[in-house]
Amino acid sequence: MSTMAFSPDGLSGGFSGPSGRRSSYAEQVAQVADLIASKGGTWDGINAESVARMRLQNRFLSGIDIARYTAGIMRRDMAAYDADPAQYTQSLGAWHGFVAQQEMISVRKHFGSVKRRYIYLSGWMVAALRSEFGPLPDQSMHEKTTVPDLIREIYTFLKQADARELGMLFRDIDAARAKGDSAREAELLNRVENYESHVVPIIADIDAGFGNAEATYLLAKKMIEAGACALQIENQVSDEKQCGHQDGKVTVPHDDFVAKIRAVRYAFLELGVEDGIVVTRTDSLGAGLTKQIAVSRTPGDEGDQYNSFLDCEEVTPDQVTGNDVLITRDGKLMRPKRLPSNLFQFRPGTGEDRVVLDCITSMKNGADLLWIETEKPHVGQIAGMVDRVRAAYPKAKLAYNNSPSFNWTLSFRQQVFDEWQKAGKPVAEYDRAKLMSVDYDQTPLATEADRRIQTFQADAAKRAGVFHHLITLPTYHTTALSVDNLSKRYFGEEGMLGYVAQVQREEIRQGIACVRHQNMAGSDIGDDHKEYFSGEAALKAGGVHNTMNQFA
Repeated sequence: MSTMAFSPDGLSGGFSGPSGRRSSYAEQVAQVADLIASKGGTWDGINAESVARMRLQNRFLSGIDIARYTAGIMRRDMAAYDADPAQYTQSLGAWHGFVAQQEMISVRKHFGSVKRRYIYLSGWMVAALRSEFGPLPDQSMHEKTTVPDLIREIYTFLKQADARELGMLFRDIDAARAKGDSAREAELLNRVENYESHVVPIIADIDAGFGNAEATYLLAKKMIEAGACALQIENQVSDEKQCGHQDGKVTVPHDDFVAKIRAVRYAFLELGVEDGIVVTRTDSLGAGLTKQIAVSRTPGDEGDQYNSFLDCEEVTPDQVTGNDVLITRDGKLMRPKRLPSNLFQFRPGTGEDRVVLDCITSMKNGADLLWIETEKPHVGQIAGMVDRVRAAYPKAKLAYNNSPSFNWTLSFRQQVFDEWQKAGKPVAEYDRAKLMSVDYDQTPLATEADRRIQTFQADAAKRAGVFHHLITLPTYHTTALSVDNLSKRYFGEEGMLGYVAQVQREEIRQGIACVRHQNMAGSDIGDDHKEYFSGEAALKAGGVHNTMNQFA
């Protein structure tokens, strides 16, 4: 007799069988009961409803299940954004599964749904926090398998959040039945049927592919198998890769980058994730160097356009030496400027033009989302480039890095200062170079700057085509800040009060689920399983002497 397995089709709960029709919780219980009955009494120690509950608590059986499910979410969200730019999406970077889990639990608690909220997996944080070498700069020196390992870890924690919350619902159902409260039982069963998973899309950073196109393909497969539905790849040279907000960035010609875009797409298609998302990032705005001169097959092609930005000097045949690399431009013999590092230099001031060419080339070769790495958060600057891309691809959309590498306060205060000065508004009381000072915090200029910071994401979504706003390193910084505050108080005069007043008391009063840390770590799920497996003989941890009862 065949049984029906859970299939993650959509945001809510339920079970799907071979026909694709979703079966209800009650139907699933009945089907398992029939299976048990067919075993001639040998399976009578198995409870059908317990099986149905365990299946629902483990709704995703593989990373590929997760990748397909979350890719569907992203595709629907992208269509919704195309119809209404107010429907943009957001994410926070996470460096551990527990951090990602708490993000989504918090979102569910405060907003009732995880819709349009994702998780970003930053290569920077993997390098800085997850490498066996210890803290490393964002230069692709960490173990490449650390990235898929973190994806897998994050989804393990998100699935556990589902199991924990569903387990509490199941306990409430049992309590309602024990009281004979059928209305409460029906309400709880409806919540189970329409349960929304904590499992959300991860946009995962594959850096510059950790090697050639074959290396990119192999790593992409590992990341997809771990559950990633969206991979972000950048147009830097793999062995010269730098953080997007540092100097010394070196880009590659489009042929090289397109090969890696295709490698990622092949990985998605091979694994059956046909809706997989490829995010192509251009670092050209801040990159003044290239490692190679592009191959040009016909005048005006992408290779020729790439080379047109090289900083060159005209030479005559008698000036040519045996070590020169030469190109022709407008019928003239040109010598690209080559540095002692053997890298070639672009002309100053060509960054935005190169970004636009990068984006159009990426869209032409199957990119789903674009990423333009900028040096400051400025809606007008982003929009100026996106408008040019959208002239060729009207539905081009961005994932944008709301980076902690920006000094948001100073940048926006200076933007307001410059606009006011240009408009003839009085700014004599402000020193533009010192606008970060606390002395300006209560001024009209600072108030206007904060208003623009608050609306930046909505403004950029509407004006600059930003579908997804992410912060790469927020939990890196919040961890450092919270640990500093706790250490200052606990190791200082406050002692234990430094922990109780600033952490535990606030957890209780704000309803932070982790105050019951045993429950969060899965103790109650384990107790449920003990009861399934051993019945009345189960030795459970959640008895009257469990100190977690103080937080009930």
